[in-house]
Amino acid sequence: MIERDNPIANTGQNEEEVTSLDFTLRPKKLDEYVGQEDIKKNLGVSIQAAQKRDEPVEHILFYGPPGLGKTTLANIIAREMGVNIKTTSGPAIEKQGDLASILTNLQENDILFIDEIHRLKTQIEEMLYSAMEDYALDIIIGKGPAARSMRLSLPKFTLIGATTKAGSLSSPLRDRFGHIYKLDFYTDEEIRKIVSRSASLLDMKIDDDAALEIASCSRKTPRIANRILKRVRDFAEVESKKGIDLALCKKSLESMGIDKAGLDKTDRQILVTIIEKFNGGPVGLNTIAAMTTEPTETIEDLYEPYLLQIGFMERTKRGRMVTKNAYSHLKLTYIEDSNQNQSQLFN
Repeated sequence: MIERDNPIANTGQNEEEVTSLDFTLRPKKLDEYVGQEDIKKNLGVSIQAAQKRDEPVEHILFYGPPGLGKTTLANIIAREMGVNIKTTSGPAIEKQGDLASILTNLQENDILFIDEIHRLKTQIEEMLYSAMEDYALDIIIGKGPAARSMRLSLPKFTLIGATTKAGSLSSPLRDRFGHIYKLDFYTDEEIRKIVSRSASLLDMKIDDDAALEIASCSRKTPRIANRILKRVRDFAEVESKKGIDLALCKKSLESMGIDKAGLDKTDRQILVTIIEKFNGGPVGLNTIAAMTTEPTETIEDLYEPYLLQIGFMERTKRGRMVTKNAYSHLKLTYIEDSNQNQSQLFN
């Protein structure tokens, strides 16, 4: 049976916990931000140049997998510039009037942050074109022959967009961003530093070995690392521990069903299903979804990218296949059939 409430892939996060993570663990300045060094360097130059010219920073687009720090960077830019930031998301802007209300309430040099910007409706996206280029808003008043166009002036502002699917953005919108940055996955050492910093903010001591253990199974993603840290902290408090050591960390991770590679129960179920039912593949995404009772979007967006990145799965023209590395990790015997070019499982 599938574990619905797993500690890594749970999309229905507790609101109180998310707020705590947002306002307690997120860095406030570029100097405090760990990782993404090239992006930090370029943003630092852009911020200083904009401050000297007394202008807003050019529009910025961040893209990459979830949990890598796109929202955090947007808030850091606002603090470094000393301006307000208005935060919304693509699906939340349902009507043109919603966007007009947000834009007309901005102050000079303010930042508008739109998360999941690729999910904006077409007519709303088109309103952004003149707002981004001319700092003006074209609206239609009336209907039919009596309809007329009116242009409203807007204060100069910076639009920061964040998306997990840069390819879903239309070219006209993407081309209007002055800066486009891709956020990469973090190294284990970078995640270790983040975990150590977060533990300090949570007033919890943690050994370097324990921090590195959490980093190694965090899918190279700070959000997941912080989430695991908070769960391990729960185990420490229940056992009346003053800090987190390696032994407690391993025990907690085992209890949560997270292995050394960062795989949870659903990850392992996907791999084992392909191995046991389809001799290691190839198999189509829809078939995997049916066998695991997970939506195709969840597998494609949440589980598959990490399995591909660590080399446990590969895509072929005929479908998904489990690699030899995955067999080794799962402690299963891998034998390649030279005639059929398929992998077989032997107990």
